[in-house]
Amino acid sequence: MEHPTLKPYLAEDFPFDFSEGAFERIRQLLRECRNFDIGSYKDKYMKRRISIRVRATRAPSAEAYSELLAGNEREIDALLKGLTIHVSQFFRNRSTFDKIRDEVLPPLVARLQCEGREEMTLWSAGCSSGEEPYSLAIILRDAFAEELKSLKVSLLATDINEGILDVAREGAYMPERLQETIPEVVARHFRPHGGKFHLAPDIRTMVEFRRGDLFDHASYCESDLILCRNVLIYFERKEQERILKGLAASLTAGGILVLGRAETLVGEIRRRFTTVCPVERIYMKNRT
Repeated sequence: MEHPTLKPYLAEDFPFDFSEGAFERIRQLLRECRNFDIGSYKDKYMKRRISIRVRATRAPSAEAYSELLAGNEREIDALLKGLTIHVSQFFRNRSTFDKIRDEVLPPLVARLQCEGREEMTLWSAGCSSGEEPYSLAIILRDAFAEELKSLKVSLLATDINEGILDVAREGAYMPERLQETIPEVVARHFRPHGGKFHLAPDIRTMVEFRRGDLFDHASYCESDLILCRNVLIYFERKEQERILKGLAASLTAGGILVLGRAETLVGEIRRRFTTVCPVERIYMKNRT
């Protein structure tokens, strides 16, 4: 007979309707201990992610978990990691990267060169474990090698989670993270070792990883192209508008903004952009 304490914990064992007291206590602990405010995120998403840690720790309730969390630094870090990590892949939604390589970067690079610019800045906001900015770096290395001889590229990648940024800097990935990468690219830029694929140093050094909070506009950098994909969907509309205003202010005139396929421009910020590709959610900031 199966011992009751060894019964697997299933999603349905913990409904997402937390008591307001437990949810507020967890929110307070994250704010006080890690300066992370979940109030800007959609409650449903936060409760779902917290429930994963409730099950993992085998706490009998959300209230019990909030008590466990208090004073447990390791669990606070585990929860923060679970709340902020979004699984990614190299060249996720391959058609988006094809569009960037074939139809976005060529005119952007040509315009900057025509204007006498010596540097181009690309920013991956909410970069998670680094697959997105590294995918950009591979495109630049493979398709724009000649242009890079006269145009310096700064490729910045930011995320709020320091732990996941350390993973990104290491540049070692499980095979499933390369499922959308063509074999020739894998062979050219990765080395298999110890069950993982290790990214070549010349690609890794192209990307600068830095902690960044999308609600801290002072941490934004002026950019010619910004990728902020599959990030806005976790926030309430008011916060989406706030982030989009900051991104628009950071883009140079004629700069490019790429959102996730389930995201779109909202509010008054729509007037500041022209749609480049509605399917891939690619927009150009108006020059006037």
